[in-house]
Amino acid sequence: MIDWRAIDTVLLDMDGTLLDLHFDSHFWLDHLPRRYAELHHLDEATQETIRARIIREQGTLNWYSLAYWSRELGVDVVALKREVQHLIGLRGDALDFLKWLKQAHPRVVLATNADRAGLELKLPLTGLEEYLDAIVSSEDLGAAKEEQAFWFALQEIEPFDPERTLFIDDNPMVLESAREFGIRHLLGIKQPDSQRPEKELEEFIALDRFAHLMPDELPDSVMRPHKEVP
Repeated sequence: MIDWRAIDTVLLDMDGTLLDLHFDSHFWLDHLPRRYAELHHLDEATQETIRARIIREQGTLNWYSLAYWSRELGVDVVALKREVQHLIGLRGDALDFLKWLKQAHPRVVLATNADRAGLELKLPLTGLEEYLDAIVSSEDLGAAKEEQAFWFALQEIEPFDPERTLFIDDNPMVLESAREFGIRHLLGIKQPDSQRPEKELEEFIALDRFAHLMPDELPDSVMRPHKEVP
């Protein structure tokens, strides 16, 4: 599916791509609305109002900001996330793919809309950091991945050739933004949330397993930075 000789940089999304989106789906649509109602001593009907309020911010920096929601809702969102942190986990064979990339390819960058507070929660629980050359949050850049400003800012701090870059993300709006910027190799995810049905991506090829991307042998021309050339 991928000619690795044509790839210099791999940009990876986190939630729904490397990590099972079930944690986030459950937290934002169930746990947070319920705990908000409990903490503020409100009736169950309030939960639907909170869900609608959250969804209205979809695709913006606010949508992804734990600090924003803590202020807006008057609750400690990070503390509430810790209540269900046992649901945080890697998708399928994501770890195998990361191990393969570390062995085979020069540069792997996590390009995520998760803010730094979210990263501080998830990275120690998943071990992702060990396999990444860099981690860039939309919070760092002041723009969500859905916006062109994100990609221009990312290229400033993490130079990459769009023609020789592979980007994998579960969000079709983000993939469309990356395509508009000029990233050539784009892949989606069929089932970001293990507890929900597969998604149809009309415009992009979607993966069900990372194994489909990993050849049995490393291409001869792929860089191996940890091996000295005689």
